Amino acid sequence: MTEETDPYCLRPGESEELLAGHPWRRFVVLGDSVAEGLCEPVEGYSDLQWAARIAHELGPIAYLNLGVSGLRTREILATQLVPAVAFGPDLALVVGGGNDAFPATYDADRVDRELTELITTLQDAGAEVMTLGMFDVSYSPAVVEWLRPGLRQRMRTLSERTAALAAKLGTIHINLTDHPLSTDPTLYSSDGRHGNARSDAIATAETLRTLTRHLRSV
Repeated sequence: MTEETDPYCLRPGESEELLAGHPWRRFVVLGDSVAEGLCEPVEGYSDLQWAARIAHELGPIAYLNLGVSGLRTREILATQLVPAVAFGPDLALVVGGGNDAFPATYDADRVDRELTELITTLQDAGAEVMTLGMFDVSYSPAVVEWLRPGLRQRMRTLSERTAALAAKLGTIHINLTDHPLSTDPTLYSSDGRHGNARSDAIATAETLRTLTRHLRSV
């Protein structure tokens, strides 16, 4: 199977149909490694990372990716929010909480507060904001068995609480946690913390389709 034949990926020409006439001209990305892009290559799939793929499909637009691997939400808030607002975006992607939820010390209330500040500040600056329910990395074969139950519960909690924030704050929410392939171990990189190129291709398709539903609803 390749990206062109994968039923979960974009069909040839689909992105042009989905995004025809979209209004966005300045796209900023804030977050951790999921935002920065650290997925492993997969033969037959593009090596272009998820956020860069979104920017490419939206193009031509101004694009700034501030994502840095390993950051928790408090660090994203402290280091990325000011330059993101200064960029003057009309579309922003906020990806955070995965590094907070990986250890058992996950503080869901604190992550909610920090995500809320990121989202509302960007909205107040004039940007429409996308949020993410991540693929569930607890299904990666590289995650040791004894870690799976707790990690799975924390990732589910993060996803559900981020979706609740999205509904409350009016973001464009990309729900990958409930995607039918989220539990497929072949979707994940060998490091046990990230997806691979197929997961990025699928995430791109879901993102563009969600953006289109949003455009058609306004």
